[in-house]
This record gives sequence, C-alpha cells and structure tokens, in this order.
Amino acid sequence: MKSLPKWVRIKEVGPRDGLQNEKQWVSTEDKVNWINLLSESGVREIEFSSFVHPKWVPSLKDALEVGKRINRNPDVHYSALVPNQKGLELALEAGVDGISVFMSVSETHNKLNINKTIDKTFPVLKDVIQDAKSAGKHVACYVSTVFECPYEGKITPAQVIPICDKLFEYGVDDISLGDTIGTAVPLQVKALLEEVLVRYPKDKMIMHFHDTRGMAIANILTSLEYGITRLDSSVGGLGGCPYAKGAAGNVATNDVLYLLHGMGIYTGIDEAKIQEASLYIQEKLGKSLPSKSLAYLQAMA
Repeated sequence: MKSLPKWVRIKEVGPRDGLQNEKQWVSTEDKVNWINLLSESGVREIEFSSFVHPKWVPSLKDALEVGKRINRNPDVHYSALVPNQKGLELALEAGVDGISVFMSVSETHNKLNINKTIDKTFPVLKDVIQDAKSAGKHVACYVSTVFECPYEGKITPAQVIPICDKLFEYGVDDISLGDTIGTAVPLQVKALLEEVLVRYPKDKMIMHFHDTRGMAIANILTSLEYGITRLDSSVGGLGGCPYAKGAAGNVATNDVLYLLHGMGIYTGIDEAKIQEASLYIQEKLGKSLPSKSLAYLQAMA
C-alpha cells in the first residue's frame, strides 16, 4: 500500500446534493437547524443549498432564506451550487463564501442535467466563474460522469482531461471528479488519477463518489493512496441523481469517518455530532438512511 495522507478535508454536501432528489419536503426551519448542527461538528465546508430554478429542484426552493438564516461558524466555509448568472446573484445575496458550478463529461447527461450541449455550457460557466472570482469568491466545479454515463456507457480519462483544462483556464480553484452513478471500481479510479495528477496539483482535486454498487469506500481508499486529501460526502448517505436512474446517494460521511479515523487520518470532525445530524434529518424525512455506520450505532443504542 502506498503511504496515506495524515489529514483529509471533507466537504459536507448533504444539505444540497442529499436533499435535491428528495420528494419529502423539509421545512426551512428544519434545514437551518440541521445545517447548524453540521456547523458544530468540525466539518470545515458545507454546501448548504442550490440556486437552481425551483422548477427543477423544488426541494431547495428556499435556498436564499436558508442562506440568510443559518448561524455562520467562522471556521466553516459555506458554499452553494450555482447554474448561471441569476443563480450567482442570489448566492451572493445569501452571503456565500464560495460557489460550485457543474457540468458533465457525457454529452447526453449534460443535456439532461443542464439542458445545453457541452460546447454551449462552457461560455455560461466562464462568465459565472469569472464574475464569482471578481466578487472574491472561491469557485469549485463538479465534473459529473467521469467514469461512466447511464446513457453513453464508459468514459475514458482522455474525455475528462480537456474539460478540466478548460475549467482551470477559466479560473476555477478546484475540480470535483464525480462518480455520478456510483459504478466505478478502484482500477478506474487509479487510471483516471494517474492521468489527472500529472497535469494538476492533487490539492486542487476533490473526489465525489456515490455508493450505488457499494464501491465508494474502496474507491476512496484508492484515492487516498494517490495523495487525494479532499472528499465530498453526505451525512447518512443521503442523495441521488435525478438524471441517473438507480443511482444511490453520496458516500455517507459517517462511513468515511469510520474509515479515516480507523486508519489514523485526521479530519477534525466529531463522529458523534455527525451521528446526531444524521438522526435529525432521518427523522425529518421519515425514512432510514443507508449509512452502515449509522445503522450499526442505531442498533447498538
């Protein structure tokens, strides 16, 4: 095994990526209380919502109010997903520390997710990225379907690299490489990272795994072996993709912490507080969440 990093930074995406696919409405007050719980867990970055039009993501239609009402922990970076200039204006009004933009490697998935071709997406993102940077905001980009697309099949590293090149050229600070449908295996992660990390600094790359086939933890371990120190995850494993039928939620923050802390890797996050936040949102949604660590601790309680 290659040497592992001494620390890992986790971005909690549950309030955005976790809730965006939920049909059960979570009230604004409950969202705010939940994010406040997460803010006191030791997590250093929370993506609190999405400024996508409510027609497309009705579960997050209160993004502006949530952004204005949450208690801001000075040690936490609060970000939100932004699709276009209007979304950026609202995110800035909400007082974000940073924004995330998004696009897919797969043309078909990109059209379904953004309603634009890849070529037509680039100019929109360029303007948003540069305006956000001018406003002094940190900018990350989610690059989806980097391993496989539910419509086009396998994606190669050669398809991913030109998109990353463009995004860094536009000025993004970080890129999150997304296993959107949760089908990647460690050899695919290895193949992509061996191409990516000869071109870009590892501290600019974030790994974003979904756990559809139960491979997310194995893929995270492979990423760690390549020196990746930044991960996206969602409390309880909440989430899914509305444009990828059958895709499970993001890898559970609870399970990632069990892995990292068990291997002596520092995160600064209190597992008990993540458990508390998981139970809170599970109760509000009225359903069990898929995290194995969450289920075990509930059974032992």
